[in-house]
Amino acid sequence: MEAFSDGVLAIIITIMVLEMKVPHGNSIQALRPVLPVFISYVLSFVHIAIYWNNHHHMIHAAHKINGTVLWANTHLLFWLSLIPFVTGWMGENNFTTWPVALYGMVLIMASIAYYLLAHCLMDLHGKDSDFSMALGSDRKGKASTFIYALGIGLSFLYPLLGLTLYFLVAVMWFIPDKRFENESR
Repeated sequence: MEAFSDGVLAIIITIMVLEMKVPHGNSIQALRPVLPVFISYVLSFVHIAIYWNNHHHMIHAAHKINGTVLWANTHLLFWLSLIPFVTGWMGENNFTTWPVALYGMVLIMASIAYYLLAHCLMDLHGKDSDFSMALGSDRKGKASTFIYALGIGLSFLYPLLGLTLYFLVAVMWFIPDKRFENESR
């Protein structure tokens, strides 16, 4: 499961970078039109890297996997696989309302899918297991989902504010989640 997920995430990042078009012209000003695409790429790359990092530690802490966990993992990968599409749409349209809102919708669905995966693993390992203790109340995960929802709503009023909230979630998670590190050794 881990190798498959790692492969899918590597492909997602590759697709995102391949979507970036080389600017026309050889001056620094030629970069200006592709700047929104680059900003979108960087934000999405960081989100994918955060998911990969936390997924890696969580899966290493898991001692059992079943069919439900495999489907929950596939559900997460589905939402993450949509990130290149919404990243490209958002960057190509200079962070306008619907692309920013849809980007947030994909992020919130990935957040929910990760939550479901973690809780499927928790149910499999038992409420009193080391895995469940490491997962804890998952306040940061719940806060992320709430901030994504707020960002989606604000995208309809002021898209850059929604984008700022998505960036805030990335900053929140940029320092790796240490909950599973001790469990994965």
